[in-house]
Amino acid sequence: MAIMLEVIEWTNPAPDDMICRFPPVGSADIKLGAQLIVRETQSAVFYRDGKACDSFGPGRHTLKTLNLPIITKLFSAPWAFESIFKAEVYFINHKMFINLKWGTHEPVAFRDSELGLVRLRAFGAYSCKITEPILFINQLVGRESRYTTPQVEDYLREIIVCRINDLLGERLKTILDLPKSYGEIATQLQATLQAEFTKFGMTLIDFFINSITPPEEVQKMIDEKSGMGAIKDLDQFLKFKLAKSLDAQGGSAEAGAGAGIGLGVGMLMPGFLSKAFMPDQQELKDSPIETTQCPECLAHTPANSRFCYKCGHQMNPMNSCPQCGKVIQIHANFCMSCGFDVKSKPHCQKCGTSMPPATKFCTNCGEKMAS
Repeated sequence: MAIMLEVIEWTNPAPDDMICRFPPVGSADIKLGAQLIVRETQSAVFYRDGKACDSFGPGRHTLKTLNLPIITKLFSAPWAFESIFKAEVYFINHKMFINLKWGTHEPVAFRDSELGLVRLRAFGAYSCKITEPILFINQLVGRESRYTTPQVEDYLREIIVCRINDLLGERLKTILDLPKSYGEIATQLQATLQAEFTKFGMTLIDFFINSITPPEEVQKMIDEKSGMGAIKDLDQFLKFKLAKSLDAQGGSAEAGAGAGIGLGVGMLMPGFLSKAFMPDQQELKDSPIETTQCPECLAHTPANSRFCYKCGHQMNPMNSCPQCGKVIQIHANFCMSCGFDVKSKPHCQKCGTSMPPATKFCTNCGEKMAS
């Protein structure tokens, strides 16, 4: 802003300047006939004793009694319209102010339904413009004694933070739902803030929420919670971590413990390794492979397995048929090749002692058994 003799104008306003007061302090001695230059996107308002007297839009204006009737009337009697009068001039910038930042100076407390009491920080941006210059000066600039752009922005930021605290407490249950709620919260908050801005002669054009974040320690808790949700089978996860650590450390249990496997890994490793090669019970049940149940531990194992993978019980011990010599199961009653009754026990013809199948000589008297 510059004053040269009888010319009043606001030249080269900064991009973020909303208002400019002439003079910065006190009142100015303005002569009748002085030139007032108001540029596009600007307006000028004359004040006397804290009251708005006359306003001007864009253009060049000669300050005479015709276009300053209110101010002139206040001084016309003693000075006969020829002397000076004292007044303040406010220049208002009506451009759209974009990318104005807002954010919480300190974290605010929020009662989360899942995480308990957490402290949140929120940040974003907004854009606005001044639409009613006299209302803007009377309600915000004059009443709040905020005569500089940073002061006006600070006050607007306080209003935004206050309203977002109220909205989060009413609408949000847990911060875990925040990512899908940003747009909805921003829309509702813009509608609420528009009423606040209107009271100050301003219009809120856009409002954005960039982030609402908890402290770092709470973020770690959320990461751990999501990580545990991703690990559906903790046993398989531990096996994978153990195998990966052993591979990185050359297969040494001691090295694996040093790499973070944990105290007591030497005792846990046999169990992990034995289970690592055990088929999953549900997978065995659902697979098309025929299975049988171990009589000792009741674990399911493929039908052709000779030993239980879990307890080592001999599932299908084998024997040979005394009639045809084909391999049969030891518990079989008949040979599947020739049908011979393998459970029948021959008797010694001399002493009558019962002998096992395929016995050639009596174990009691040595008599040759009949073939």
